[in-house]
Amino acid sequence: MKKPKRPHRADKAAVASEPRRPKRAWWPWVAAVTALFLAIEAYGPALNGAFVLDDRYLPFMDPSAAQTTLWNWISGLRPLLYFSYWLNYQSSGTEPYTYHLTNVFLHLLGSLAIALVAARLLELSGTTGRMRAILSTFAGALFLLHPVQTESVAYIASRSEVLSVLLYFSAFAVFLYRRSESITFLRSIAIMALFAAALSTKEHTLTLPALLLLADYYWNLGGIRRNGLLYGMLAVAGAWGSFVIWRLLKNAPTAGFNVPGLTPASYFLTQGGVIWTYVRLFFLPFGQNVDPDVAISHSLMDHGAIFGLAALVALVAAAWVYRKRWPLAAFGVFMFLLLLAPTSSFIPISDVAAERRLYLPFLGLVLVCLEFLRRLKISQAAGTGAAILAACSVLTYQRSAVWASPLTLWQDAASKSPQKLRPHFQLASALYESGNCQQAAQAFEAASQLEYPAYDLWVDWGLALDCAGNWQDAVAKLQRASMMERSAHIQSQIGMVYAKHSKWNEALGALSEAEKIDPTLDLTYMYRGNIFEATGDKAAAAAQYRRALALNPLNSAARDALARVSP
Repeated sequence: MKKPKRPHRADKAAVASEPRRPKRAWWPWVAAVTALFLAIEAYGPALNGAFVLDDRYLPFMDPSAAQTTLWNWISGLRPLLYFSYWLNYQSSGTEPYTYHLTNVFLHLLGSLAIALVAARLLELSGTTGRMRAILSTFAGALFLLHPVQTESVAYIASRSEVLSVLLYFSAFAVFLYRRSESITFLRSIAIMALFAAALSTKEHTLTLPALLLLADYYWNLGGIRRNGLLYGMLAVAGAWGSFVIWRLLKNAPTAGFNVPGLTPASYFLTQGGVIWTYVRLFFLPFGQNVDPDVAISHSLMDHGAIFGLAALVALVAAAWVYRKRWPLAAFGVFMFLLLLAPTSSFIPISDVAAERRLYLPFLGLVLVCLEFLRRLKISQAAGTGAAILAACSVLTYQRSAVWASPLTLWQDAASKSPQKLRPHFQLASALYESGNCQQAAQAFEAASQLEYPAYDLWVDWGLALDCAGNWQDAVAKLQRASMMERSAHIQSQIGMVYAKHSKWNEALGALSEAEKIDPTLDLTYMYRGNIFEATGDKAAAAAQYRRALALNPLNSAARDALARVSP
């Protein structure tokens, strides 16, 4: 048997000179799967949480949602956002789990975009190799697991934050990862498409052109001359978006220049303290509150406004002076304040502070952390990052448990904002919805002592009293509400309470008044049908039930009642 020939030296040299195929990195896939597991675990307690606050006014909660066309869902200001709600509604109706799970998944994708952006900025600041990989993974994981993100993820109405920020930083990543100083036409189109999608989800993403300019000049990426095509398109889109938003702000009651009790000056002064609260929540995430009670500063001396603003000026000055020594941290400061500007500058918003507003500028503060971590040894940076993430995971799980039900959420908020009406009103409503009628009535009474009640509090207080068996006081509260608001709904509720206690004449009188105010309210005829049925007049009851169904074909109670009295 012949021995195999040994390779010739020249052959060996040829083999050695052939370029080796780069090994595919496996760790990003492991990190992504681990991130998905951690996200579902950390936000798990909130996945079955009920809809709260603005969630209940979204299109999928409309009784006629099933008959609403897709065009009607998406024809408003935020079409992409409402399209996502439409998809959830098609798959699960009004079951909250799918909506929450979608938020978690979008949040996970957003953390991946954050990691990509952080990796590129670390590279631009001179950090490469294993340190870059570790720190960029830490940045994405911190965005994913920080407890201050819980409101954005657990609150369905805050999908506007989660989805818009995913699109926003995806566009930023496309901008940063170009291969030459001059951006290509196709890459410009991709950025514009993502920018348009982000704007169609939430308006605060209008800051993207400013962020691209800031990054361009700060990191010497080419400037306007080399990237003029992109900036020209962004200028046109930005001008159009600014015009649309300005029109909305002129007349909006909760955001803009007609918010009661707030002027641009007082809002700006108040934000001097609010911004530092956001910074504190990032570094020391305790005392989180879905409805904080923030004192309004009407002058520089109110509530230390001058000190908060002076500290912000000093921070910006320090970032500018030390931008070459601490480039990543300085850029993070500029980025944080720029991305926070839409909600924390001169444009008043009725809620002067909200944790979800930290979601977009969050990366700016992460970059400050990365600046210090990248100066450690690799083992020290990895260990410190792991400890921070472990602590954040526990805190996020605990905060998610607060979001697990409206009752726990509003108990927490009411305890932390003892003098604010809204959390106490929402707590009373949550107690009523959970069947704790006596406690609900007491909570409504406590809320009424904080601020003179509006008519809706009188109505809900009255219904809680009726549920608790105190129907006379219930009627008194409902009548108090009727003096503040001439409403068919209130009169129908008065009629309903009287009817439950066989006060037929009083009930029919209240329902007649409701019909005069609004003859299209189906509840009026439903309750009148109940009275006729209870007094033995099935024919008259059937006529009322038919009228209720004609006005609202989705009234299943009227349909069942009609079947009950029809021969």
